[in-house]
Formats: sequence, structure tokens, C-alpha cells
Amino acid sequence: MPIRSEWFTHRLRVRYAETDQMGVVYHANYLNWFEQARTEWTRHHGVTYRSLEDQGLYLPVVNLTIQYRNAARYDDEIAVNVRVIELTPLRICFEYNVFGDQTAGTPSLLVTGTSEHVWVDHEWKPTRLSKVAPDIYQQFMQAVQEVE
Repeated sequence: MPIRSEWFTHRLRVRYAETDQMGVVYHANYLNWFEQARTEWTRHHGVTYRSLEDQGLYLPVVNLTIQYRNAARYDDEIAVNVRVIELTPLRICFEYNVFGDQTAGTPSLLVTGTSEHVWVDHEWKPTRLSKVAPDIYQQFMQAVQEVE
């Protein structure tokens, strides 16, 4: 079922090592920022990736989209907004908007994207979160139902 949860914002500053010879953020770093934001989204909602893995649950990426609109540069303040757009017992999908130049007053949209993940067990077999960890499933369901 498609949903639209509240946006969660993860802030960061572009490090020099994340830029390329042209002085802009290398394109693959946005994917790392997506991961950081969704990790912090789960932590914000009471679940750490470590606790998932301790229970033998993993959340690999099975589909990813990304659209580059503008470039970020070294030392820019960045806001990575993330929200859940689909949650089922088997999968979870996130949407991302990355905004830059937080110091300028009007942030510019740099990147948009989505990532789709499937719950798997320690043998990498798809599993239903609602059966193997119903408490975590309920936490996530409550997180996405907080928005009317």
C-alpha cells in the first residue's frame, strides 16, 4: 500500500574527500547519503540497523532510482530528507530529497531518488518482518501512520 510518511531530515557537511576533480560531489556519494539518512530514520523510530542484524534480519537494496539536478560542493551544508513511501511485511521503500546550500536561506534541490528494500534472513531468503519481528514491524507501521 502506497503511503507518505513525514519527512525526516539528516544534515551533513560535504567533506573534501567527497568531491571530484571538478570540485563537485562525486555522484556515488549521494547514495551513501541516502543510506545515512535511512539509517538515521530507523534509529529515530527506535530501531538500529545493528539490532536488526543481531536478530538475523537484513535489508538489501533491490531497486534504486536517482535524479541529479544540481551539484553540491565542498563544505556545503546538506539536508537529506527521507520518508517511507511503501511499507509491507516483505518490503520497505524510501524516498529522498537532497537539498544543498543550507546557509544561503533558500536551499536548492540537488538530488531526488528512491530505494526499495526487501527483508531477508541470515540465509538471504526473503522473510516477512511481521512474522519474524512483529514488534519492529509495529514500530515502523506506527511511524508511517503518524501522518494523516
